[in-house]
Amino acid sequence: MKFKLLSLILISSLFSCDTKTQKPMSELPKAPLAKQIPKKLTIHDDVRVDEFYWLNDRENPKVIDYLNQENDYYNARTAKTKDFQVSLFDEMKSRIKEDDSSVPYKYNGYWYITKFEKGKDYPIYTRKKETLEATEELLFDCNVMAKGHSYFRLVGLNVSPDNNMISYGVDTTGRRQYKLHIKDLKTNQVFEEEISNTTGGSTWANDNKTLFYTLKDETTLRSEAVYKHLLNTDPKLDELVYEELDDTFGVSVYKTKSKKYLVIASYSTLTSEYQILNADNPNGDFQIFQPRTRGLEYGISHFDDSFYVVSNADGAQNFKLSITSELKTEKKYWKDVIPHREAVLLEDIEIFKDFLVVLERENGLNKIHIKRWDGTDSFYLPFESETYTAYTTTNIDFETTILRYSFQSLTTPSSVIDFDMVTKSKSVKKEQKVLGSKFKKENYTSERVWATTSDGTQVPISIVRHISTKKSAETPLLLYAYGSYGSTIDPYFSTVRLSLLDRGFIFAIAHVRGGEYLGRQWYEDGKLLNKKNTFLDFVDCSKYLIKNNYTSAEHHYAMGGSAGGLLMGAIINLAPELYNGVVAQVPFVDVVTTMLDDSIPLTTGEYDEWGNPNQKGYYDYMKSYSPYDNISNKRYPNMLVTSGLHDSQVQYWEPTKWVARLRLQSKNTSQLFLKTNMQAGHGGASGRFEALKEVSAEYAFILALESILN
Repeated sequence: MKFKLLSLILISSLFSCDTKTQKPMSELPKAPLAKQIPKKLTIHDDVRVDEFYWLNDRENPKVIDYLNQENDYYNARTAKTKDFQVSLFDEMKSRIKEDDSSVPYKYNGYWYITKFEKGKDYPIYTRKKETLEATEELLFDCNVMAKGHSYFRLVGLNVSPDNNMISYGVDTTGRRQYKLHIKDLKTNQVFEEEISNTTGGSTWANDNKTLFYTLKDETTLRSEAVYKHLLNTDPKLDELVYEELDDTFGVSVYKTKSKKYLVIASYSTLTSEYQILNADNPNGDFQIFQPRTRGLEYGISHFDDSFYVVSNADGAQNFKLSITSELKTEKKYWKDVIPHREAVLLEDIEIFKDFLVVLERENGLNKIHIKRWDGTDSFYLPFESETYTAYTTTNIDFETTILRYSFQSLTTPSSVIDFDMVTKSKSVKKEQKVLGSKFKKENYTSERVWATTSDGTQVPISIVRHISTKKSAETPLLLYAYGSYGSTIDPYFSTVRLSLLDRGFIFAIAHVRGGEYLGRQWYEDGKLLNKKNTFLDFVDCSKYLIKNNYTSAEHHYAMGGSAGGLLMGAIINLAPELYNGVVAQVPFVDVVTTMLDDSIPLTTGEYDEWGNPNQKGYYDYMKSYSPYDNISNKRYPNMLVTSGLHDSQVQYWEPTKWVARLRLQSKNTSQLFLKTNMQAGHGGASGRFEALKEVSAEYAFILALESILN
C-alpha cells in the first residue's frame, strides 16, 4: 500500500489564496447523479439490488463520462484550494533532495546505484565494476524510457551471472501487467524478444542463457504459470515449466541467495509450497520441497548443505526456525533451531557465512537478533523509544561480516546503517536529508499509548506532534490505519507529514487488529469472521483520543487506502459522528459483490482473508459490514474518495458506485468528492513528484476543513 501523509509550513505570504475570484455557492455545480439501473443479485435466497452495477464497464462511454463529471465537480468545488495545493506541492518538493542517490551495494563484482537528478521524476540505474572509483555504466534512465507515457514503472531488474545481460519488466498502464525485456549490457541493445503479461520478475539459470519468468491470467491477473525462455528464441516457443491449477494460489520464481537453487513458490493466504532445482541444471525437473498442507506456511533459505525453514509447523503460530538437509527436505526431517515463542513473532531471517540474523517483533517493536553459527556470540541491536521502525535492507553478499539495516522513527529521518557483526561498530552510510532550515528533530515529540476497546482489548496507537502543538479539543488530528493481511504499519518518518505537523496537526497510527503488530494472533483476530474487530478497534481508538483531549470530533480526521479504505467505509457507517473528514484512497468497499465475482483480479486468492461468500455464513457476515451494502439515511463526514481507472487491486467501480450510492441514500449535506486518476492504477501516479500532487490534493482537502489555506 502507499502511505500518503503530508507536509505544511506556516508561510502565509507564500501560500495566500485570492478568494475574490471564487464563485458564490449558488453558482457552483451540483453533484452529478449517476443513472439508476437496478440489477438484482441473488444468492442464498437473499436479494440485493445494485442500482449502479452498470458502472462496472470501463469500455462504456457513459461510464467514462460519469467519471469525468465527478472529476469536474471535484475540481469546481475545490477550486479555492487549487493555489494552496500548488503551494503544498512546492513545499513538499522543497524538502526532498532532488539530486539524490542510494547507498551503493555490491553484487557479483559490481556496485549498483540508483540516482535521481534535479527536475526529473524517475530513477536512473547505474553500476561500477569492483570499486566505486570505476567508470559508471548506465543501465537505465527511466526518464527517457517514460517519455510519451502518462504512467511508467520499471521493475524486476535481474542481472545474469556473467554480468552481461539484464532482464526487466515495464508497465505503462498501471495495471501491473508487465512486458518482460532483456538488454545486452555489452552493447546496450535490447533483444527483440518481448514477453507480455508477466509479473515483471524473472531469474536467470547459471548458464546465462535460460530465463525463468511468471505469466498472469489475462482476466484475473493471477500469477499462474512459470515459463522457461531461451535467449535469442521466439517467446512463443517458451516451455511451460509449472502451472498453478488451484485458483486460490499465486506463483513466483526466484534464485536462492546462495545461487545454487532455482525456486518456484506457490502461495495463498494460509498455505505455501516450494519446488527446487539446481540452477546449474535448468533443463532438469523441479522437486517439491514440502507438499502443500492447508494451514502450513513456510519459507526457505539455503546455506551450505542445508535449508533453513521459517514456518508455523506444529502449531507455531508466531513461527519458528528449523534446519533440514538439502537432500531431505520434507517436514518430517525439520529440526528446530529457534523454537516457537508465545510472545515473539519471528518475521524473517538473513543468512551470512558466519552469522544468522533474525528479525523479530515483540510487544509491537522490531528487534534484530544476531547470532554466530558457532554459538560463540548472540546479541540484539539496541533501539530506543517505542515509535521506531528497524529492518534489514540489501544484504546480498554471503561472505561479508557487514549487516545493512535501516532505522527511522516518527521524529527521526530514515538512515541506512552498516553494522560490523564482528567489531560491533556501525557506520551511518546515509541519513535522509530534509532540506530547508525549518526541520529539527528536537522540535517534534512522539509517544505510544494504549486504547481499551469495547471487548477489553488494548490497542496501541503511535502519535507524533510538534512540541508547540498542545493536546486540546481544538487541536486537529489525523488517524491512519490499514488493518488487513497481517500487514503492519510501523511508525515511520515522512517529510510530507511535516506540513501537517507544522500547521498544528497531531498525526497518529492505530495499530488495529488485522495487522501483525502484536503477533500472529493479532492478525487472526482481525480477519474472516473476526473482521469487525478491525473496524471497532479504529472507532475505539478515535474515542480514546477524543476522551483524552488529543482532539474532538469536530477536528478529528481519518485516512486509509485499499483495505484501509474498507476500514474507512466501515467506520463512517459505525460512527460517522466521530469524524469531521475522511480520505478513502482506492477503497475496497463493495466486498460482497467483488468476492462473489471470481473473474475479478485477486478474488479467489482472497477467500482465506475475507471468507468465501458462496458459503452462507461468510456471505451474511460480509454483508453485515460491507460499506456499500450498509449505507443509510444518516449524516456522513466530509469525504474525499480517490480511485484509479486502471486499478488492478481495487477496481475503479467500487469507489465509484459507493460515492454514487452515498449521494443517493445518505442524508449528506457535507462535502463528498470522487477523484479518479484516469491514467493510473492502484498506486496512483508513477512519477516521483507527480505522486506528491495527489498527496497535496488530499491534504488540502483536510486542511481546508480546518480553514487552513496557507
